[in-house]
Amino acid sequence: MSDIQNFKSYDPFADTGEEETQTKSFDYIHIRIQQRNGRKTLTTITGLPKEISQKKILKEFKKIFACNGTIVENEDYGQVIQLQGDHRLKVQQFLVDEKIATKSQVKIHGF
Repeated sequence: MSDIQNFKSYDPFADTGEEETQTKSFDYIHIRIQQRNGRKTLTTITGLPKEISQKKILKEFKKIFACNGTIVENEDYGQVIQLQGDHRLKVQQFLVDEKIATKSQVKIHGF
């Protein structure tokens, strides 16, 4: 019984060698919530398409959601939109209604 044989083990995470069939890369829009001090929260939006003006969409968010917000430059994520308060579901609904993204392209993170 000292002979242990490896019966052609399979690595599920190994590269399959198949090329990606889509010509356009599928990117997600991430909506996160960050806890500030006390009850205060921030909603952050990353991954918006480059052809959309960040300033214009921020202006619409601020007007529709009645909150303040800003655009922050992050070295990992690029431009990040920050909104005061928890507006995750409202932002997702806005992006879907305006046909900026489909519901499957929007990922909501947090609590």
